[in-house]
Amino acid sequence: MTKFKQIRGLSAEEVERARAQYGTNDLPPPEVQSFWQSLKENFEDPIIRILLVALVITLALAFVGYADWLEGFGIAVAVFIATFVSTYSEYKNETSFRELQEQASKVQSEVFRNGQHVVRIPSAEIVVGDYVLLQAGDKIPADGKLCYGELQVDQSSINGEKVAVRKTVAPSDYVPVDKANFEDHLLVFRGSVVDDGEAVLKVDSVGKDTFYGQLYNELASAEDRESPLQVKLSGLADDISKAGYIGSAAIAVSFLFKQFVIDQGYSIDATLRYLSLSNWHQPLHDVVTAIILAVIVIVVAVPEGLPMMIAIVLSLNMRKLLKAKVLVRKLLGIETAGSIDIMFVDKTGTLTKGVFEPKLFVSGSVTSWSSLAAVPARLRAILAFALRESTSAVISDGEAIGGNASDRALLHFLDKDSLSARVETTVVKEILFNSVRKFSASQVRVAGRDRPAFFGQSSDITLLKGAPDYLLPYCKYFYTEDGTKVELGGLRPLTSEMDEISRKGIRLIAVATSDAPLGDETERIPTQLALVGIIGIADEVRRESKPALTTARAAGIQVVMITGDRKETAVSVAEQLGLVDDGRLVITSSELKEMSDIKLQELVPRLGVIARALPTDKSRLVRVCQGLNQVVGMTGDGVNDSAALKAADVGFSMGSGSEVAKEASDIVIMDDNFASLTQAVLYGRTIFKSIRKFIVFQSTINFASFIIVFLGPFLGFDFPLTLIQLLWVNLVMDTLAALAFGGEAALSRYMTERPIKRDAPIISSAMWSSIVCGAVFIATLCITALSWPPVRLWFVRDGAPSEPVFLTCFFAFFIFLSTFNAFNVRTTRINLLDHLADNSGFVLVLATIFVVQIVFTYLGGSFLRTVGLTLQEWFIVTSIAVLIVPFDMTRKALINYFFRKSPARPSRGQRAE
Repeated sequence: MTKFKQIRGLSAEEVERARAQYGTNDLPPPEVQSFWQSLKENFEDPIIRILLVALVITLALAFVGYADWLEGFGIAVAVFIATFVSTYSEYKNETSFRELQEQASKVQSEVFRNGQHVVRIPSAEIVVGDYVLLQAGDKIPADGKLCYGELQVDQSSINGEKVAVRKTVAPSDYVPVDKANFEDHLLVFRGSVVDDGEAVLKVDSVGKDTFYGQLYNELASAEDRESPLQVKLSGLADDISKAGYIGSAAIAVSFLFKQFVIDQGYSIDATLRYLSLSNWHQPLHDVVTAIILAVIVIVVAVPEGLPMMIAIVLSLNMRKLLKAKVLVRKLLGIETAGSIDIMFVDKTGTLTKGVFEPKLFVSGSVTSWSSLAAVPARLRAILAFALRESTSAVISDGEAIGGNASDRALLHFLDKDSLSARVETTVVKEILFNSVRKFSASQVRVAGRDRPAFFGQSSDITLLKGAPDYLLPYCKYFYTEDGTKVELGGLRPLTSEMDEISRKGIRLIAVATSDAPLGDETERIPTQLALVGIIGIADEVRRESKPALTTARAAGIQVVMITGDRKETAVSVAEQLGLVDDGRLVITSSELKEMSDIKLQELVPRLGVIARALPTDKSRLVRVCQGLNQVVGMTGDGVNDSAALKAADVGFSMGSGSEVAKEASDIVIMDDNFASLTQAVLYGRTIFKSIRKFIVFQSTINFASFIIVFLGPFLGFDFPLTLIQLLWVNLVMDTLAALAFGGEAALSRYMTERPIKRDAPIISSAMWSSIVCGAVFIATLCITALSWPPVRLWFVRDGAPSEPVFLTCFFAFFIFLSTFNAFNVRTTRINLLDHLADNSGFVLVLATIFVVQIVFTYLGGSFLRTVGLTLQEWFIVTSIAVLIVPFDMTRKALINYFFRKSPARPSRGQRAE
């Protein structure tokens, strides 16, 4: 490579010295918790802490003989499964994410080593002092300065700006005042992508010392905000503690009142004799029993299956989402996605395809064609030559490779024959495009026999492309359909046509030629240009974006599009997507900057589009919306998006985005598609509903148990369920029911409901209706069975009512009632079979509960206080227990009739399904 003869690459010894002095080019991986650290952290969950207290109490009672070791074992297993499953799922998913990141980060770079040798090595092996060859399409591997050539680089992964920036050779003694000045044309930054040009980079900083690497340290210090589920579970844990203490105290007092007053015939004298010192052991035994009963009630009140159920349902849905191109890095991120109130979404690549496509060509005579084939032959030849010979892309086998996005888009307008046409040209001089200049130009020289007919007398011609607003004022001529160059009259017809096209969201690029050579002033446009025509290119809206946006808005999510485009283009795209149909506001970054936070909070409900947005705008929008107690979702792919992604309640990074953005996010959208993002919201809602269903199911059982145990002393029976039976109910119903509700299907109708407020209680009013009515019905049937004498006549042995048979039937009856109620809890609809087939595990688990109960009825013996039952007795128990189903169907029908017949939507947090 003779043009790089002044470059001398480092020797092997110099590489080792540089690596020892300045370090490697590896980015410092963020501190990752070990499996055991994560497991320990999960034990800080408030529900888990209550379970651990319950475990200690249960083991203490078992040690002194007042409880069974079985319940302690059951709680320990529930705690272990809940924490282990959650930790393992998150740890395994994070490991998978690391592996993906490792594969994605294996970028190769061409580096000069041992003098003039150019070798291709992993970017991680680059050291300070290396000379790196950079060409179009390369990702810059380190910070430094150019020592040869000139580049157009895309720094959007660092500063969010899609505009290409020119980078030139820096003087050997250049010392920048600000090493993080992205506008400095003499500094090149890691993470940037070369759009155009060729150059050699001398590396000044590697690894953690690069600007890109320093962002990792900033992210590590950011604090996480509690997820809505964590907030709600903390509240639930407090409620459980309060309810357990109040309930246990009430039951202890009621038991002692029965022993001290009722059983003494309401006689003061008898009560005093009972409490006398001569009879001290009996009152003491009663007090101890009351305390034990109170503690058991507290233990029963704790839904130990809830953490396990949450872990299982999060893990299952995380794996389902992975198949839908959604990688969940943090399990709670899925559930939080279901609570999103407002979602800020990047336009390019998420709502649009992220690929510029040519849409039409307009000649100077204001005639337009939608394809190259439709353009008249002579004009087509001129256009093809101008585009093909001025591109920065490489044309290989009729395909455009490399170059910048605009050049590739323009070449896509040409057919394969036009791209493959062989003309011997030499580039005499070229001017690269930049955001200030707004045009690019190439002066080319063509061999005599290949010289096109439209050339003048000279063998050179200058080809220009750029913004019409900049080039048209210099156009004196235009090419007609037959390739003739004629004078261009007024521009009004052409500009009117351009305005009409622009309103459709199409970007315009003018193509022109000039017989004048390029001068030394690179900012100067040659005079007397001949307009070839105007090409319209567009970043098309994804076909699935508008339906997905409609779904999101139907779900009560406010979607705000964020783009760096001009306001007019942003409005056009927003109109295509239906984002501004209802009068939503479109504001620019500069307008945003002029607003106070208070004023912005007032405008948030009406926001539709943020144009010309900066990464700092994203962070501010997150902070302002969270100040309104909203759950905020934010998308991003650039390095500077990472702060906003970290601050948002749910950060969505893109699969094609930077590593820093992915590290900061909770969820990675692997296909960059907004439709995939709405799937995350759907599964988040499904998870929360599953958790709520389990809470309703478990709370109904706990409340019913409390009523029975509380009223038992007043109705003449001490323990309708023994302590062991109560604990058995708790163990079986918690553990197996958690599995039953963990596999609920994600139903599209969930996306027609409003998001649940962040601070809304986890138990809604509709849930309370189900809990209270179900518990009262279960308790009423149970107390009737216990206190109505004729019931005992149904269960006889040897011609006489059998107390052991009756109590066994009561125990089975209570379990069956609760299990049948699971069908009621699973759906708020009267049709209990609604989507039942979508959760086959539900029927299997409930069938298992029935089987386990029946088996242990025969095997429980004195341990569970059970005896074997006849088929007739099983029929009686089952027939009465199933009454809970028509009862709850009637409750639902009444609620639908009296409270849901209004067309008004339910308020947030009031739907229980």
